[in-house]
Amino acid sequence: MAGHSKWANIQHRKGRQDALRSKLFSKLSKEITVAAKMGDPDPEKNPRLRLAVKEAKSQSVPKDVIDRAIKKSQAGEGDDYEEIRYEGYGPNGVAVIVEAMTDNRNRTASTVRSTFSKNGGNLGETGSVGFMFDRKGEVVYNADAGDADTVFEAAIEAGAEDCESSDDGHIIYCADSDLNDVSNALEEALGESESTKLVWKPTTTTELDLEGMQKLMKLIDALEDDDDIQRVTANFEASDEVMEQL
Repeated sequence: MAGHSKWANIQHRKGRQDALRSKLFSKLSKEITVAAKMGDPDPEKNPRLRLAVKEAKSQSVPKDVIDRAIKKSQAGEGDDYEEIRYEGYGPNGVAVIVEAMTDNRNRTASTVRSTFSKNGGNLGETGSVGFMFDRKGEVVYNADAGDADTVFEAAIEAGAEDCESSDDGHIIYCADSDLNDVSNALEEALGESESTKLVWKPTTTTELDLEGMQKLMKLIDALEDDDDIQRVTANFEASDEVMEQL
């Protein structure tokens, strides 16, 4: 979104990062366990696991936590988890995609539905907002990885589709199925990325004022506080002035 970097700023605002860190570790660990369960426990032979480990490392998850999450998959944990995507509308008609990993579909559906309704939104059918997003691979680099031209050239050379550079850093997008190959090629050219993951990239956005953003953040915060929810994406747009006031 014009502002994917704005989204990143939101994730790090107001000391919420510390409060969310243990939850984040647990969500990243769950993804590692499930990825290892679905394929080979060796990240080099399992692209999804490799990306999960890479993302965990970028968020400073300790190596022993990562190793323990992989071992859990071999011990039979992660058998009951299923991945579910929920779609709905937040306040002011903002489209919201919620990605969950749960061992109790009914519990999660009930929680997500009530969270939407309590925060001025409503849960829709699968597909109700998905058409407003493209599934993409996303690789993020800090600004010091290189200037815009250098990073753009490395991105195209690696097989990426697009690169957005700003003072905050560089966001490189590729086809979802190419993420493993593109991130490997980028790593050789630019070094370790700040983040590598699959995302829902909005194709259309809804502009929000300060009040609208505050209402949307209340919904997103409530969703992210649930242990079953792995990731929340919304197609909002907001000015820098509004973002600074959040």
